[in-house]
Amino acid sequence: MDNIELIAPCHFGMEAVLKREISDLGYEISEVDNGKVTFIGDRDAIARANINLRTTERILWKIARFHAETFDELFEAVKAIPWSSYIPFDGRFWVAKANSVNSKLFSPRDIQRIVKKAMVESLKQNYPGADTFPETGADYPLRISILKDEVTIGLDTTGESLHKRGYRKLTPPAPLTETLAAAIVLLSPWKADRVLVDPFCGSGTIAIEAAMIARHIAPGMNRSFLSEKWSDPMERATERGEKDLLSMIGTIAMADKDSFVRTRQTAEQAVIREPMDLSIAGYDIDDEVLHMARANAKLAGVEEDIHFQRRDVADFSSPKKYGFVITNPPYGERLSEKDEMSELYETIGDRIRLDDTWSWFILSGYDEVEDKIHKKATKNRKIYNGMMKTYLYQYMGQKPPKRPRENG
Repeated sequence: MDNIELIAPCHFGMEAVLKREISDLGYEISEVDNGKVTFIGDRDAIARANINLRTTERILWKIARFHAETFDELFEAVKAIPWSSYIPFDGRFWVAKANSVNSKLFSPRDIQRIVKKAMVESLKQNYPGADTFPETGADYPLRISILKDEVTIGLDTTGESLHKRGYRKLTPPAPLTETLAAAIVLLSPWKADRVLVDPFCGSGTIAIEAAMIARHIAPGMNRSFLSEKWSDPMERATERGEKDLLSMIGTIAMADKDSFVRTRQTAEQAVIREPMDLSIAGYDIDDEVLHMARANAKLAGVEEDIHFQRRDVADFSSPKKYGFVITNPPYGERLSEKDEMSELYETIGDRIRLDDTWSWFILSGYDEVEDKIHKKATKNRKIYNGMMKTYLYQYMGQKPPKRPRENG
């Protein structure tokens, strides 16, 4: 099977951004659902998706989908899957996460236990004489989702979440994830030839992700993935001399180790390394977090592209026109902060009205944003930041005048 189906989970509300990213890689979208996009890929898709996609949390290889209302039905359906086509004899396998919504099977612990037991029984059938398995080899974690009694089983190809690019070693409490920061930037019309400012930059994530986008730096270029350690069961069977097993294993496409090498090489070649005239800035009133931001930008390779400065949002102004503010201000979750939030968002409103050529994208969980800014957003989009409901308030400024066409 040259084509496989892959599932890319994302923040609720950012499906359209992820869908566009996947389409830009050249893959066919098969399904868009709340918090995930499913697509058809080839043998290189696992490597290309893990290394290049900015707005997904991980890449799951969709192994099966079936209906189950009882644990017996779940057991038999899982047991029927040819697990030896995916997992070698010494592979370490387990259900890393199970969730259930509006389904008769709802206990995550029981779901995990039944699936593991069924997998063992399946592997026993295809590894003759094996009663137990050493599980000393590569990791093969599963993620199970049950929605209205429809079970989807995905094999995690990623491992540590994709929001961990590797550059953010220092962070303040409750930082914005890299994947969500990238999604907000990609959702906006910002381009590398326009000004971008984050006046609440914290550890610099929004500014850093914007610079990486401008320089075509693939987010997963400098990290590793679980599936890089996988081996093809056919090759493993050959090495073990299990000739009888070879005829039992299907020709299911596995993650190709060489595809990670090829994809990284292609990603390296795509990076713009020559000087760029980028105008990206991050402001904050905390010197300690600004130190974190500068250190993170250096690790990301974009320290020369971002100007970090100690500056209050009340002092924000710019002589430049048609810029973008993309930011994640404090939410004021504690009751003691409510009065502070009111004053803060009124100040933001003053800054928005200061120059109507600028566009503002404000991600906030504060429930009085438009009231305190005293201006209705051009558009707002509901986004779940983890389990917290937030909104991305979009205040669009004037469009820059069109440049005259050059003759000839």
